Amino acid sequence: MTQPLTGVKVLDFSTLLPGPMCTLILAEAGADVIKLERAAGDEMRGYAPRFGTDSVNFVLLNRGKRSICLDLKNEADRAQVLALVRDVDVVVEQFRPGVMQRLGLDYETLSQVNPRLIYCSITTYGQHGPKALRASHDLNFQAETGMLALSADSGGAPIVPPTLTGDLAAGAYPAVVNILLALRQRDMDGKGQHLDISMTDNLFTLMYWALGNGWSDGQWPRPGKELVTGGSARYAIYRTSDGRYLSAAPLEDRFWNNFLALIGAPALADETDEDAIRAEVARLIASRPASYWLQQFDGHDVCVSEAVNIEQAVQDPHFKARGIFDREVVNSSGQAMPALPVPVCAPFRSGQVRVAAPALGEHTNQIAGITNGDNNR
Repeated sequence: MTQPLTGVKVLDFSTLLPGPMCTLILAEAGADVIKLERAAGDEMRGYAPRFGTDSVNFVLLNRGKRSICLDLKNEADRAQVLALVRDVDVVVEQFRPGVMQRLGLDYETLSQVNPRLIYCSITTYGQHGPKALRASHDLNFQAETGMLALSADSGGAPIVPPTLTGDLAAGAYPAVVNILLALRQRDMDGKGQHLDISMTDNLFTLMYWALGNGWSDGQWPRPGKELVTGGSARYAIYRTSDGRYLSAAPLEDRFWNNFLALIGAPALADETDEDAIRAEVARLIASRPASYWLQQFDGHDVCVSEAVNIEQAVQDPHFKARGIFDREVVNSSGQAMPALPVPVCAPFRSGQVRVAAPALGEHTNQIAGITNGDNNR
């Protein structure tokens, strides 16, 4: 079947993570993504570890796109951009506010060239506000929105989170959602628009329960004390006798009662001292190896899983049966590795299972009609 974004052309000025992840998802759904790079390329190309000429991060995030090299400070090259804009549907950029305006490539300018253009700006703090021009990274986003405090231990010390939640869940994903909404809106009124995606704004959405608790009756979350932040025996991590860990989340009473029966402590259902419950569950779990508990819980609704590492996770028979790692990405040297899974359902993706990541400037001549000599500028 024809993919849902077939015929949609995207001009991608972004680098590093949120923008490239956004356009990767669009490309997976059939969009033609043109990645515009400077002569030195996206900074992520130089990261370690390497996978061929480029970093593995770059290869994973940019499969299925086309790369062109243009110097945005060069008048002739900016003219090439304006020529491209006449024929594109979406522009994605993640410069600080004002940069694209200084280059003459802001929404107001480009929309005069193409009134149907959807222009998506991904920034940390949005296009306006006191912090709009500040430099910041994901750890800062999470610190300033209160998210880091939610992961703090009972003493109030936060930990460095393992996922780039701001870049991805609050940047790339909302950008995709709003681009699709804007395309649908354009179907109805024929007009383009400027999308202001603020990663810090969108982080608050992910903390709905914490906001609700605070707004409803002033119960703002306390470090390590709330239901899903370490304050409940029903949502906790327990160490087994062989040094492995079980994540236990039997929140609902039916799961909790099953869990208590299987660990031999049904009387804890009537206990009200949360610290005493937690200590007794921890003592019991610590008395046996993980293999014992996994066998004990097998086939029962208890919401318990072993905390495995990512190498173990990709070998899980369930994920293999789902085929989420069956696709491959190919680097510029022809080497292949599993492609990054993205949240695009199978009916919307192509049947092509091996997709290449572009070499730097690989499609410049094809798209912009520039000579090879100019590519090296």
